[in-house]
Amino acid sequence: MAAGDWITLTSICVLSAILAALWISPRRALAGPAGHLLRFNPRRKTVYLFDGEDLIGMSDNGPGLQDSVVDWDTLHAHLSVDFPGFPDSPEKVRWHGEIRVPPIDGSNQTEVFCEWIDGVTRVELRAARPDTACDETAPMRLAMDKAPYPAWYLDGSNRVTWCNTAYSMLARKVRDNRPRLEDPFFPDPQALGALDRKKRISIETEDGQHKLWYDFTALKQQGGFLCYAVDAHAVVEAEVARRDFVQTLSKTFAQLSTGLAIFDRNQQLALFNPALTDLTALPIDFLSARPSIASFFDRLRNNNMMPEPKSYSSWRHQIDALLQAAADGRYQETWSLPCGSVYSVSGRPHPDGAVAFLFEDITAEITLTRRFRADMELGQTILDHLDDAIAVFSADGALSYCNRAFRTLWEVDPDESFDQISVLDATRIWQERCTATPVWGDIRDFVAARENRSDWWAQVQLRKGHPLAVSVSPLPNMATMVSFNHESAPADVQNKRLTRA
Repeated sequence: MAAGDWITLTSICVLSAILAALWISPRRALAGPAGHLLRFNPRRKTVYLFDGEDLIGMSDNGPGLQDSVVDWDTLHAHLSVDFPGFPDSPEKVRWHGEIRVPPIDGSNQTEVFCEWIDGVTRVELRAARPDTACDETAPMRLAMDKAPYPAWYLDGSNRVTWCNTAYSMLARKVRDNRPRLEDPFFPDPQALGALDRKKRISIETEDGQHKLWYDFTALKQQGGFLCYAVDAHAVVEAEVARRDFVQTLSKTFAQLSTGLAIFDRNQQLALFNPALTDLTALPIDFLSARPSIASFFDRLRNNNMMPEPKSYSSWRHQIDALLQAAADGRYQETWSLPCGSVYSVSGRPHPDGAVAFLFEDITAEITLTRRFRADMELGQTILDHLDDAIAVFSADGALSYCNRAFRTLWEVDPDESFDQISVLDATRIWQERCTATPVWGDIRDFVAARENRSDWWAQVQLRKGHPLAVSVSPLPNMATMVSFNHESAPADVQNKRLTRA
C-alpha cells in the first residue's frame, strides 16, 4: 500500500476516534433540541442532564461535582445532604414536571431545580431566586434565617429538612465542624414531652468537653414539627452560682448562734438557720412550709416566745408597725420572755423588698449586767453607811465613786453635774473649805503617779475649825481612794504629812 494511502487511513481512524469520544462523553454539548439545556447562564452553577438514571451531559461552568457524578444515585448521595428534598429517582421529576428543592440551611444561597423536558431530566444548581418586594413571605423567611436562636423543621421521619443560620452554626459547634444538618442533635420532641411548651434541656458536644443549655420548644405542624431553641446557658450558670452561694451562706449561717429568718418580697420565709429553731422552739416542718411573716409571729406569740401584747385587738397593727420599722432598718427590741429568757431582736431590710430578722439570746449578758448592777448598788449602799467620807478616783483622775458622807461633808453631788468631776476639781473644793496645806497637791500627784504607790495619812483643818484625818490608799487598776474622818489622825502624823517612800 502506498504511503499516501497509509496517511489517509490513519487520518480516518483518528477522526473516528475523536467523534466517538465526543459522542460518548457526558461533557459534550448536546446537538439538536437538547443542546440549549447546557448553555451558560449567570445564575447557573452546574447543570446535569439524565436519560433515565444515566448521566448524558453536564455543564462545565463553576465548581461542581462533575468528577464524581456518574448517575442519578451518586448525584442524590451528594445533594441530599444539603438538599434533603432532592428526589431519589427521575420518575418523581417526570410525575411532577418540575421540582424546586430549597437548601436545608437557610443561609445557603443555592437551590436545586429539576424539570422533565421531552424525556430528559434536567437538574440545575443555581443561585436562589432573589426575593421581590411583592413576595409577602420574604420578610418572614429573612426573620427566621436571621433569628439569633436556632430554628429548624423536622419531618415525619425525624429528619431536619430546613434550619436557619443559627442552627447551622450550632451544629458545627456541637459536631466539630461536621454539621450533618439533616441528622438532628436535639432530642425527639415527642419523646421529650416538649410539644407547645418550653422545656430546658442540655446537649453535649461530641468531644464531651462542653454542655450547652437551651430552652427547647416544638410546635406540631402538618407532617412534622417546627422547633426552636433559646440559649439558656447564662441563665443556668447564674442559677448554679446562686445555688452555690446560697449553700455557702446556709453552711455559714448554720454555725451561727444567732437565729436568722429571711422573708422574701412576698413576705414568706425564704431562709432560716438551725439556731432559729433552737431559740424559738418552732418546728422545722412549720418553717420549711415557708410561712408568712404574720403566721410566723402569730406562732411565736402562741408559744410564748415573744412578749404578750397589751391588747390583742391591736396585735395586727403592732405587726404592721414592726414590718415597717424592719423595712426601714429601725427595728431593734429587747424581748423579755415569760420563761425568763431575754432576746435581742432586730429587723434589717434586704434587696428586692426582702426583710431579715435576727434573734440573739442575751440572757447571760443581761443576767451578768443585772448582777453587776446589783453588786454596784450593794457596794454603794455599804459605802453610804460608812461614817468616813470616801471618794474613789480612776487612773485618769476622774471621780468614780463617792458616798453619802462625802456629799454631806463637801456639799457636792457629782450626779447632778453634767461634767465629770476630776481630782483637780475635787481638790479645789477641798482647798476652799480648808486652811492652806500642801496635802491637796500631794493627792493630785499620787493620783497621777504610776509608781511608789503606798498608803499614807495626813491631817487638814476645816475653816469651820474641825480637823480632818485624810487617808490616801492605792486601789487596783491604778485607782485611788481618798477618805476623810473627823477623828484626829494618828499621833505620828498629827500636824504633819507622812513622808511617802
